[in-house]
Formats: sequence, C-alpha cells, structure tokens
Amino acid sequence: MGKAVEITDANFDEIINTDKPVLVDFWAEWCGPCKMIGPVVEQIAEEYEGKAVVVKVNVDLNPATSAKFGIRSIPTLLVFKNGEIVEKHVGAAAKALLTAKIDPFL
Repeated sequence: MGKAVEITDANFDEIINTDKPVLVDFWAEWCGPCKMIGPVVEQIAEEYEGKAVVVKVNVDLNPATSAKFGIRSIPTLLVFKNGEIVEKHVGAAAKALLTAKIDPFL
C-alpha cells in the first residue's frame, strides 16, 4: 500500500531526481488547510504507487528546502519531473485537480 513519505532537507534532492513524476506536499502541523488535503495526498500516494512518487515536507522542520523553492503559503504542492518543477498549486485542492497535474507526466 502506497503512503506519502516524509522527506527532509537532507534527502530532498535525491528523492526528486527521478523520471517518475514526484508530488511534493509542503505542509505544517498547525496548518488547517494542510490537514484537509492530507488524506487526499495519501489517496494519491496509494493510487499512484509504482507510477509516481508522493512525498511530504514539513516546512517547520525543513526550512532550507522550503526557502529554496520560495514556499510562503501552505499547503503548496509541487510536481517535479527529472528534478525540475513542472506544476505548482498553492492551497487546498480537490483530488481531481491534483491528479490532473500529475497525469501528463506519467
């Protein structure tokens, strides 16, 4: 069963450098909209297991990665392909919107 994996400043670059699309959820414990979107991100992780990588970055614990990508509002969801940002969404979103951002890169 797929699960969104927590990643850190230390392993971020290693995780996103893949030819599979990588959905990165920038979030924090205190963020209400982040809690709303969390289950959606987990569903995507499960449904896209083997096809895409789904990870979460806690902005409070990983300030270097958050700063590197200019994360000012959370949740921010980025889609990477081959280490490059190919899609971005700020704020809570419906599952269909997020999968539509991943699907072209499968």
